[in-house]
Amino acid sequence: MLPPRPDRRWTLARQLGVSTAVVRFWGEDEWWTYDSLLRTKNRFADHGLSLDVVEDRPPMTNVVLGRDGRDEEIETVKRLIRNMGRAGIGVYCWVWTENPVGVLRTADEVPLRGDSRTTAYNHEQSERASDYPVDVTEAELWENLEYFLDEVVPVAEEAGVDLALHPDDPPVDSVRGVPRLVNSVENVQRILDLHDSPNHGLTFCQGNYAAMGADIPETIRRFGDRIHFVHFRDVDGTPESFVETWQDDGPTDMLAAIEAYREAGFDGPIRPDHVPRMLDEDHRDEAQAGYTDMGRLFAIGYMTGLLEQTDE
Repeated sequence: MLPPRPDRRWTLARQLGVSTAVVRFWGEDEWWTYDSLLRTKNRFADHGLSLDVVEDRPPMTNVVLGRDGRDEEIETVKRLIRNMGRAGIGVYCWVWTENPVGVLRTADEVPLRGDSRTTAYNHEQSERASDYPVDVTEAELWENLEYFLDEVVPVAEEAGVDLALHPDDPPVDSVRGVPRLVNSVENVQRILDLHDSPNHGLTFCQGNYAAMGADIPETIRRFGDRIHFVHFRDVDGTPESFVETWQDDGPTDMLAAIEAYREAGFDGPIRPDHVPRMLDEDHRDEAQAGYTDMGRLFAIGYMTGLLEQTDE
């Protein structure tokens, strides 16, 4: 995952042999216009990288909560999808009930091997905070989700863009008074069943599915060609209490996961996610938890080795 303008991470990616970019715009305004997306795609191409995934979202809180203004927010999402299709960017990674809460962690200095540091989540600690000032039921969230999909899935089909839904992080039933939907394999299947379209699929974030208690290789095979994008990560624990791990040192059989992607026919973009922080990585501006450089370099090397091991 890279920023929209060249920096040292672009150079590191190319030195590793990475050829596919996933972009997040990190606070840029109106980045979903055609001109912005086209310039970004061409910028990557001029540096030898193919921009294949947009992993950023226009505002969607009104959509999720069913409030006034949701149709305007949906129109912006439609505009993004159409512009992605025109620019030749094939995958849109989106979220649902992370709005309005977002990804939550309760610790960011948990020690791992060699005194590397990682993040963790403890639901009991998190729930001591005040509830978010919203009033929405689980049933209403399902209705709002179906309304949203009815609007955007036909647009994605027409534009030739794959919608890749990311699961809730953490995948608990509710967070600070806000229910969550994308928190179990059964609910994910229910969401896919709302539209039987090849363009309506998943970002298979392995860490979230592992926290759900899912058998990762079996679940990869279950969802098969509805997987459009992969986050290669692992956690140790449950939805209510987990710790991010090194990609090669968690409870999931990562080689079996790669083999399952092969068996399912997945040939799309895959990236490491939520890596530990290593020595001397506290000073960099982009050293946000989970996205520091050295852990991602290690993860990409590990992933490359797994891919080579499963080459036919």
